[in-house]
Amino acid sequence: MDGTFELGPEDGRLLVRTGRSGLGRRAGHDLVIEATRWSAAVEAREPLEASSVEVTVGVDGLEVREGTGGVKPLTDQDRAEIVKNLRKVLDVHRYPEIRFASTAIGEDAVEGDLTIMGRVKPVRLTASRDGDRVRGGVTVDQTRWGIKPYSAFFGALRLADEVEVEFDVRLPR
Repeated sequence: MDGTFELGPEDGRLLVRTGRSGLGRRAGHDLVIEATRWSAAVEAREPLEASSVEVTVGVDGLEVREGTGGVKPLTDQDRAEIVKNLRKVLDVHRYPEIRFASTAIGEDAVEGDLTIMGRVKPVRLTASRDGDRVRGGVTVDQTRWGIKPYSAFFGALRLADEVEVEFDVRLPR
């Protein structure tokens, strides 16, 4: 399937899953955050290794979709506060986008450079294709990009350093 494709939220989902740590972790929530503003430029070539992908995510389009665990259910006010803190932590005004650019594509993995808050680090994503769907993900440590995981209650409740990023997209026919 050779070709150039432009993908976005109408073609699939890009999710971030967070966990909790610290003594107060029972009070917090594990979150599912969805990127509602993203685009991907895909160059599909044969052989597969000749392909490339670039993804851009608008930080101001990150929205809390789900919160599990915790003492109380996640409210709309909680969601708004989390999004506000997320945009502050990621310094959306200075760094409005998160970017990924592939450097190597194989049958079950994509290697590339992930740019968060102006810092570029290599990552290796798992990827699998089933017909016109491509699914995969990567675990990233926030501190690797200089991000201090959110904490509350004097550090008793902390966002875990590791976050899971996953994608599920449909390629055009």
